[in-house]
Amino acid sequence: MIAAGISLLLLVLLTIGMPVAFSLMTAGSIGLYLVGGLETLKGVITTAPLSTAGSYELISVPMFILMAEFVILSGVADNLFKAAATWVGRVPGGLAMATAVAGAGFGAISGSSTASAATLSSTTMPAMLKQGYEPKLAAGVVAISGTLAMLIPPSIALVLYGIIADVSIGQLLIGGVIPGILVMLTIVGTVWLLVTLKPESAPRGNAYTMREKFASLRVVGPMVVLFMCVTGVIYTGIATPTEASGLGAFGAFVLAIRERRVTGVALMRALTHAAHASCMIIMIVVCAKVFGYFVTLTQSTQAIVSWVGALDVSPWLVLAFILFGYLVLGCLMDQVAILILTVPIVLPLIKALGFDPVWFGVIIIVVAEVGLVTPPIGLNVFVVSRYAKRPLKEIFAGVMPHVITHLMLLVVLVAFPQIILWLPAQMSP
Repeated sequence: MIAAGISLLLLVLLTIGMPVAFSLMTAGSIGLYLVGGLETLKGVITTAPLSTAGSYELISVPMFILMAEFVILSGVADNLFKAAATWVGRVPGGLAMATAVAGAGFGAISGSSTASAATLSSTTMPAMLKQGYEPKLAAGVVAISGTLAMLIPPSIALVLYGIIADVSIGQLLIGGVIPGILVMLTIVGTVWLLVTLKPESAPRGNAYTMREKFASLRVVGPMVVLFMCVTGVIYTGIATPTEASGLGAFGAFVLAIRERRVTGVALMRALTHAAHASCMIIMIVVCAKVFGYFVTLTQSTQAIVSWVGALDVSPWLVLAFILFGYLVLGCLMDQVAILILTVPIVLPLIKALGFDPVWFGVIIIVVAEVGLVTPPIGLNVFVVSRYAKRPLKEIFAGVMPHVITHLMLLVVLVAFPQIILWLPAQMSP
């Protein structure tokens, strides 16, 4: 009864607009007081924040955020798009396909989906509109391509899931590689289908010689080096994800210096943005830990696992209901908040049903990608609307075909878990 009341209180606090971190801390503190009294509350409040914030794995979050800021500062996304457009720009819908490739490349050296969407909006969107692309098509592919940063390592969302679920962050990051590539190919395939059905929506671009095409690849080298500084060292076992995040941030800083984009003002802006985002995420994690102690004391999770275990239904049906719930939540809430609130409760149930926690982590990030572009929240859509100055209705309309194909890919990833689990299984011990 107490657990239900506190959960309802949490929902009310979130509904009235209280920040997620403070909602978790308020509801968790009241719950702990009701369950264990003042001494229990004092014990948790005086130990949980410091032990959580001092976690070694949590260091990777500000480092990956800082890496994303330096990557944005370097302007590498613009170069990636130009290189991709040189190769496929002549193909019908080529610039839109190049946007997906650039989104994957940017995601491979930046873990922030909103940063990716903002960068793509200011680089690829003007080029497509200038060439005569239908605004709806152009805006849709920019919004969905920005979500690739959530899945392709280094992914801040996967790092947070690993911390919350106590699952190997290295295996999660490597597990996102193949699904990330498949998502990119799905976006490209969706663009091809849309352009085939409506050729006038995407005119052909300029043709380039093979010499020009190979010359454009010079921008790929630094990106590959930066990718190896993070994903490569994790896969080979040379460094832990936390160490790799530091290498990535340093490598991105060197890349920004190489491009001669580092000034005092720009550096301070990047550091300030990284500090703000890091404080927000770490604050949510710390407050969620307090709420997690309350959930543990009430044994709510064990009760849910026992109840579901007693049901005479297929584990796949239960999984389908869980994923549907994530889709609904993704339309209404921030993705970080969803992970913080649901994973401690859902993951024990997933394990009890016999599903792999690494596989499930990647799956819910794919679901979260859909949530980033679906109304009414659709954070990436709002970002694209702000930077590209296009109406929300137009962008939501342009992204809906991609949502449908994303859901089709999700079914494939659920049906064939080895697509996700094969590469982590090959990692060096």
